[in-house]
Amino acid sequence: MTQNKILLVDDEPAFRELASRWLANQDYHVKTAGSLEEARHALASFDADLVLLDLSMPPHFDPQITLDSMADFDGRPVIIITGHADRDLALKAVALGAWDFIAKPIDPDMLAVVVRRAITKTTLERELNQLKQSTKQPKGAAAYIGHSASTQKVRALVERIAPTDVRVLVTGPSGTGKEVISKTLHDLSHRAVKPFVSVHCGAIPADLLESELFGYVKGAFTGAEKDKAGLLSLADGGTLFLDEIGEMPLAMQVKLLRVLQEGTFFPVGGREQKHIDIRVISATNANLLEKVHEGSFREDLYYRIKGVNIETQSLAERLEDVPVLLQAFLSRLQNQQDKKLQLSSEAVQWFRDQTWPGNVRELKNALESVASICPQGQITMEDIQLLYPNVQRTNQTVNRFPDTEETLDEQVKALEIRLIHHALEKSQGNRTKAAKQLGISRQGLIKKIERYGL
Repeated sequence: MTQNKILLVDDEPAFRELASRWLANQDYHVKTAGSLEEARHALASFDADLVLLDLSMPPHFDPQITLDSMADFDGRPVIIITGHADRDLALKAVALGAWDFIAKPIDPDMLAVVVRRAITKTTLERELNQLKQSTKQPKGAAAYIGHSASTQKVRALVERIAPTDVRVLVTGPSGTGKEVISKTLHDLSHRAVKPFVSVHCGAIPADLLESELFGYVKGAFTGAEKDKAGLLSLADGGTLFLDEIGEMPLAMQVKLLRVLQEGTFFPVGGREQKHIDIRVISATNANLLEKVHEGSFREDLYYRIKGVNIETQSLAERLEDVPVLLQAFLSRLQNQQDKKLQLSSEAVQWFRDQTWPGNVRELKNALESVASICPQGQITMEDIQLLYPNVQRTNQTVNRFPDTEETLDEQVKALEIRLIHHALEKSQGNRTKAAKQLGISRQGLIKKIERYGL
């Protein structure tokens, strides 16, 4: 992933060296400047995501002049650094547009929290602004929406194999877009003008599945008053999508295997062999190899349908896709409802903070529900809280200037404990993921957990 860029503006060379080295170790790309003039020149070629700005800068060493210069940073978030721990200056800096205020000597862990929050918020806002520029419906492989590494890998694979007739097995959790991928494979293939026939193998009763797939002839069973073509015949020349193939009964698996091997079948009760030309794409959220070992899925059928395996990830593993998905769904809702819809940045962060066990399907349903009760077109936390009464506002996690008699060390400790608890809860106890979210190393997190007795 692209490194976030930080411009550090401070007149003390030793501080610039130490702070830039520490930030670089946190995987940020850091450039330094010793004056406001140097900072302006640096921004001409260095597109910083965040500015760390010392309040007292040469030649005037006047905090007001430094605060006035914030307009030169083109809307980038600015964190004010000062050796003068003055609450009035802090409030004034924030009132003039600074993101936050931090006093020297700087606690590196506190700086990590403030920097990470500032960059996360502005990144989300930038993503939203970019996405709002385009309301076109995605086409081709772009129909599988997102910009995470796993999503891009899926799209690249779809584009490569779509023009071929190779069989495809799409695996992954429910609600992650397996049918979208399968339909895209069809739309990008030479079979696109032919039918795409979808069969949910678990939704059709076992005793009806054979007649649904193969069709039947008149008199084959009670109620068969005339010949009926099956789904295999309807898919001839096109694509047959077997959804949740892991739920197909064993007896049906044997008959499907013959179709895949020979390209022929007999309708139920019929004696005339039918020939078909279809591409088979299968999908499942089950582990088929485990089912093979259990004896509930045929090994020979598994290797017949596998061909190329495309694996989708849960939404919790690709949270950077959430803003992109939200904007795509909002665009569709706007077209359907003929009204303008927007998400506040706080609402976007709430959607991004959820675990979404139902994945993209659940995210889409939740957004549609909230949008349906949004009166003004601007979806805010107030709208979300009407449907989710237990929701806490995302900006209540950290109080920027708490009114308390506690010392700075005590406040830092309380803040760290809250953030660690929140990160561990979001990552379901995974310390590596929690450390990454907090912007510290795994060992650093373990030390803090031990230090605070968590």
